[in-house]
Amino acid sequence: MKTTISLFTFIFLCGMVAISCAQSDKKQRKKMEKETVALDETNVNTAGTEKATFGTGCFWCTEAVLESLDGVKKVVSGYSGGHDPNPTYKAVCTGETGHAECVEVTYDPKVITYADLLEAFFRSHDPTSLNRQGNDVGTQYRSVIFYHNEEQKQLAETAKAELDKSGAYSKPIVTEITPAVKFFVAEDYHQNYYANNPDQGYCAFVIAPKLDKFKKVFKEKLRKNI
Repeated sequence: MKTTISLFTFIFLCGMVAISCAQSDKKQRKKMEKETVALDETNVNTAGTEKATFGTGCFWCTEAVLESLDGVKKVVSGYSGGHDPNPTYKAVCTGETGHAECVEVTYDPKVITYADLLEAFFRSHDPTSLNRQGNDVGTQYRSVIFYHNEEQKQLAETAKAELDKSGAYSKPIVTEITPAVKFFVAEDYHQNYYANNPDQGYCAFVIAPKLDKFKKVFKEKLRKNI
């Protein structure tokens, strides 16, 4: 009889622990959803703004990181640097179109400088990993800076050279620095992907930890409403 009671008690306690864990996980997800606020890109005033284009691997990650910064008005996920005149996500994922997953950033240079964005770029991914970020492998995930003018080019090249010289990385930086060419906007469901899908597996286990780490490093430069 004692053995039976102990068994039922054990099963009951296991059930309670499972419920408690589920509730805790649910609370954590709700907390994450509250802290994740997509940029309000409706009626964005682009007067006096400039553009920057970066690729740091999966554009869901790049978008989530850069749109958290104060002075960034708009972040659009898309494709650039390839030869296909009409790239789609499915085609780009094959690695055969030559495009990189990247984001086009509209920012206010009076609030955040291009040098600030470069710092965020280099510190939010591994610029020494050739055509790969984590488990995302292929030329479409390459580290790349598409510069829009000569000043951006010089700043990017200087930042890359100084980082290499500093010994901040154990391997050489392989970031591609190339002129901005046509930017193709990705399909609608890719836009604000992390903010709209915080419970999705990749978002919860890859983007969330990266974003959390980024926010701790750049806490002085974050938007005030996140």
